[in-house]
Amino acid sequence: MNYRIFVEKKEDFRVEAQNLFSDLKENIGIDGLTSVRVLNIYDIFNLGENDLEKLEKTVFSEINVDNVFKSFDEVFKEKNSENVYFSVEFLPGQYDQRADSAIQCVNLLIDEDNDINVKSGKLIILYGKISPDELARIKKYYINEVEAREKDLNVLSENVESENKEDVIVYDGFTEKTKEEIESLKNELELAMTVNDLLFIQEYFKNEEKRNPTETEIRVLDTYWSDHCRHTTFETIIDDIKVENETYKNIIEKAINEYLESREYVHADRISKKPMTLMDLATIFGKEQRKNGNLPDLEVSDEINACSIYIDVPIERIDENGKKNIVTEKWILQFKNETHNHPTEIEPFGGASTCIGGAIRDPLSGRTYVYQAVRISGSADPTEKIEDTMAGKLPQKVITQVAAHGFSSYGNQIGLATTHVNEIYDEGYKAKRMELGLVVGAAPAENIIREKPENGDIVILLGGRTGRDGIGGATGSSKEHTTESSEKSSAEVQKGNAIVERKIQRLFRNRNVTKLIKKCNDFGAGGVSVAIGELADGLEIDLNKVRVKYIGLNGTELAISESQERMAVVIEKQNLDKFIEFANEENLEAYQVAEINDSNRLVMKYNGKAIVDISRDFLNTNGAASNINITIENTPKLNLNREVEGNDFRNKFINNLKDLNVASQRGLVETFDSTIGATTVLMPFGGKYQLTPAEVSVQKVSVINAETDVASMVGYGYNPYVAKQSTFHGGAYAVIESMAKVVAGGGNYKNIRFTFQEYFERLGQDSKKWGKPLSALLGALHIQKAFGLPSIGGKDSMSGTFNEISVPPTLVSFAVSVTDAENVISSEFKKAGNNVYLITTPNDENDLPKLDELKANFDFITENIRNKKIVSATAVKNGGIAESLAKMTFGNKLGVDVAAQIDENDWFKVNYGAFVVETAENIDYKNAVLLGKVTSEAKITVNGTNFDLDELIGNWESKLEKIFPTKKEVEKEHKIAHCEGLKYEKLKKIEHENMISNISNTYAKPRVFIPVFPGTNSEYDLERAFNREGGLAKIGVFNNLSHNNILNSIDNFVKEIDNSQILMLPGGFSAGDEPDGSAKFMVAVLKNKKVKEAVENLLKRDGLILGICNGFQALIKSGLLPYGEIRELNETSPTLTFNTIDKHMSKIVQTKIITNNSPWLSDMKEGDIHSVAISHGEGRIVLTEEEYKKLFKKNVPLTLRSYVASYIVKQLASGISLAQGKIKPAERAARASQSDKAPKERTPRIVIDADAASTIFIGIGRSRGVFPRDLIALICQRVPLERERVGDIRVLDNYSFVQVYADDADKIIEALNGSEYRSRKLTVSRSRKKEDGAKTSDGEDSVSSPESDVQ
Repeated sequence: MNYRIFVEKKEDFRVEAQNLFSDLKENIGIDGLTSVRVLNIYDIFNLGENDLEKLEKTVFSEINVDNVFKSFDEVFKEKNSENVYFSVEFLPGQYDQRADSAIQCVNLLIDEDNDINVKSGKLIILYGKISPDELARIKKYYINEVEAREKDLNVLSENVESENKEDVIVYDGFTEKTKEEIESLKNELELAMTVNDLLFIQEYFKNEEKRNPTETEIRVLDTYWSDHCRHTTFETIIDDIKVENETYKNIIEKAINEYLESREYVHADRISKKPMTLMDLATIFGKEQRKNGNLPDLEVSDEINACSIYIDVPIERIDENGKKNIVTEKWILQFKNETHNHPTEIEPFGGASTCIGGAIRDPLSGRTYVYQAVRISGSADPTEKIEDTMAGKLPQKVITQVAAHGFSSYGNQIGLATTHVNEIYDEGYKAKRMELGLVVGAAPAENIIREKPENGDIVILLGGRTGRDGIGGATGSSKEHTTESSEKSSAEVQKGNAIVERKIQRLFRNRNVTKLIKKCNDFGAGGVSVAIGELADGLEIDLNKVRVKYIGLNGTELAISESQERMAVVIEKQNLDKFIEFANEENLEAYQVAEINDSNRLVMKYNGKAIVDISRDFLNTNGAASNINITIENTPKLNLNREVEGNDFRNKFINNLKDLNVASQRGLVETFDSTIGATTVLMPFGGKYQLTPAEVSVQKVSVINAETDVASMVGYGYNPYVAKQSTFHGGAYAVIESMAKVVAGGGNYKNIRFTFQEYFERLGQDSKKWGKPLSALLGALHIQKAFGLPSIGGKDSMSGTFNEISVPPTLVSFAVSVTDAENVISSEFKKAGNNVYLITTPNDENDLPKLDELKANFDFITENIRNKKIVSATAVKNGGIAESLAKMTFGNKLGVDVAAQIDENDWFKVNYGAFVVETAENIDYKNAVLLGKVTSEAKITVNGTNFDLDELIGNWESKLEKIFPTKKEVEKEHKIAHCEGLKYEKLKKIEHENMISNISNTYAKPRVFIPVFPGTNSEYDLERAFNREGGLAKIGVFNNLSHNNILNSIDNFVKEIDNSQILMLPGGFSAGDEPDGSAKFMVAVLKNKKVKEAVENLLKRDGLILGICNGFQALIKSGLLPYGEIRELNETSPTLTFNTIDKHMSKIVQTKIITNNSPWLSDMKEGDIHSVAISHGEGRIVLTEEEYKKLFKKNVPLTLRSYVASYIVKQLASGISLAQGKIKPAERAARASQSDKAPKERTPRIVIDADAASTIFIGIGRSRGVFPRDLIALICQRVPLERERVGDIRVLDNYSFVQVYADDADKIIEALNGSEYRSRKLTVSRSRKKEDGAKTSDGEDSVSSPESDVQ
């Protein structure tokens, strides 16, 4: 049967509806609108009626959050006032994560194979007086026609396509067409290639193949030779360069000569075969440095997945005896920048999400694990009124908000820390947005094999299935666009699936897998034709083997679809079964689709026929050769002074902070998870108040079950204000800014490797337009050569034109440095009384910093950061000294008193090469000027003019508050009722001593089971944390590729739970936190009869269940919290729901211990305040007053329970200590109930009569990883003694007490005192105090050691 249900949030949970109401009132100006309702629509096909009843309240809704309506008429029973409505659904072929996740959850709960299908949509009901014109405006605003359409509620149809069996079109008569007919065909097919390219193809097929091409061949060549795939603009041959720029003629010609000298050195006797191109210019210095031996860290390979260098990584591991060992390993570090400008412009969510997804896949295909991300975007003014939106464009506000959601959603789901996010504003980006991401990954070098594919090797397609999304993406990104073309681009946007990509990350972290891989390509632009087509010179691909999301795709679509999250992997044929088995273990599909041969041809077969059969030599021509003469036109002298509004200095200072490119973007940045992975060194904002923006992104290299202090640091540089005046200076200053930020962050600028992002208008044949990217690259080269630091990679996008407007000339420089985390500093002022200095670099006659002085400044600052004299630093940027000084005060709200006399313009001018630094020292340095002193008062004083910091912060945050809100005002009627007047009181003391005693000594090493669900992303952090604290963690992957796999996974989970003492439910986004609610997939697994029984048995045997993030949501939604059992919830059950602000939030929050009346918190003091990392979209806990009071009676309110479980594990995973000098509660947990064996019945402990007993003091404890079983073994083996002569053992932080027979005491002391154990000389003596039941001197409770400690 087929069904349609409507699901609506209950009144107190309607965050989405409330925000849409505010949005339509404020931005569309619908004055008559009085209320909005938003309902999710689920069309469910091939489902039994009994199954619908079961699934309705588990998959499609939550009983305590949602109302369900079985019919359209039911929906309107609540309100009968005047209304209009419309419904929305995805376009056919667009990926629908909500529907996909619903199907996955359904398959968990239906006990048989099925063909159930789901489609999702939304019903929007608008109440009030809404005119037809206003309704049309609302629809246009709400529905992005590139991805969605209005839904017909009269239709309930699955619309299943039939299998395509038609032959691919052959373009008969193609080889005989005239030039005019060829041009007409190009326009008809909307090809990205030029007419000359198509004529070149005609000549090839006529003379070489002697036949007409197929549709697939033309489409494949259009994709293969697109600017996106083959950089055809950058590979255009430069015949001549003419410099008309008289203002900067000398420096430009000097840079040209530097380029020509490098060409002669690099290409030598091959120079006649190496024409001048933008690509040659962009890569020449890296080649020069490699040739002269100054680039020894570069990994050289035929695989070009990403920028790739070798690094040394000292890794600290703890052995079985608790001893720390440090081994330095050779690793490969990879980094890559990626843009998705055109896709994000037309479909912001999908475009931005696949921007970061595509960036990740590049180093991932290089078999490195990606752990760090940076996002730099370019937008026009997002505060622009909706009515001012250009025809053919989405509103700037919509693009920038939805793109941020798309990028952050993908990164957050896959578990990628994004700690540096910045959006650049310039009106030129109205032509086309810039959506730019950079990622960093690393892996042990020995795990990565790079070999040339050989005849007989096979190609595996790994990962997601293929659909129509992304068809034409490469060519679409390579085109200049108009109003009309933008409206026809729906198929060009890929749809990301972070959950599948996370699985590939896990698979490629397995060294047994990566050592099977000879070569790998990710699927991005061009799909099968490029990803597989580039792997070897000779290939035969069977397109019928490519697995699809839905049947009906034809051969051409299969060849060029850019469906994401796929990898093409070359392996030896003999390893096929082994590789597929490894993939299946990670819940991934993998299968053979092609074979390598020595034909030197690319062949694709479909339905038994070759639809592509092209010579590799012809493919590699990249189309018809193009030539250009370039003119670098004149520019006025660079003006680095900025016009800031205001009648006096005070107003200018405040208005400077409200400049779009200076204003706070905190509301944007905090939507990106900045702590996942436990590698973050610098948070996005520094200081107690988290208000000083970090200069750089810094992450420790991610290692499995170990620690390292080696970190990768990324700084970026670009300023459109400079670049629009002079592209030469734009390129030069971009490189300088990126280096300066690394210096200010405490990085090592001398090992920087650059990667550039070029983004320019469509150049055509205009020689002066070509002069812009040429000048920018020359400027960048000039700085690279001066510092001896090369760019080793990059990405170009040369289609930034829409109608008559173009993007600003953009060269973004990313500086990547490897540094020691100990040297990293943040930018906020640290201490009142410290001195504040301005370090400046004078400019030369070419309006560039004097580079020798700049190097000296870099060296001076680096040295003084390393010797701890400079404690905070900021590189002066677009907003001048005023911006830098203000932001440094915000983090800790420490003020500054400036006494130095500085010209008013110099406060606000662009001043790259200058720094503001804080030090307790008096600096005597030629380029340093004392500005003033840090003060404890929250104000800035400049020569008698005072600025209150809260006032400045308010102005700084006000500009973009409506675009990226940091707080949400909720109407009173929407606020959930809170229990007013309640005060927490201890009704009785929890006997946590007995609780810990009962649990903690059952097992010497607890087994911890960490289940991995589709969407889990924190399992590595948890595994490392538990193992570090003495546990034995095991990760298990839930496989739901088939019904049989589901059954096997359930059996495996039950087995692991039965064999464990701790069940750790990890964080992430299980099934993407869909449909419309977190942890539904995880809860569906927990509610399985077998799993539920295993969990109940775990609790009965004093086992422990923890949940963090998604796992904690599962605890609440399964009933484990607060009820202590898996059960069906009712309408009043506590729950977690969407944050009121309706977005993901990631930051550090402060929590206060209101009671330590808990076994978890007994170590803490009431009133203690701790900093805790949070990252969630559904972190708002909701419960009724009655439930709240019930929990009070149980001593611990649910809010505290929430805090405890997530807090403990987060601290454990991040390594942040809870209280100085105290054992972490999580450490207690990790040592609490564990074993090398499965649970067994406890035997009575050995009791020694008090009159016959003596207590021995041993000066070693938990801090050295010692457990009672270790001390028993020590005594029994070294003295020796029988086990029965050792009684109770109490192991504390730094020492232990052992009860023995008095007759044995002296013998034990003599044998052990002064001996060495675990690299420490032992102190052993008789105890001078009674310990039974007493509090010991280091603040720990005594516990007993049962006999089961002996294994």
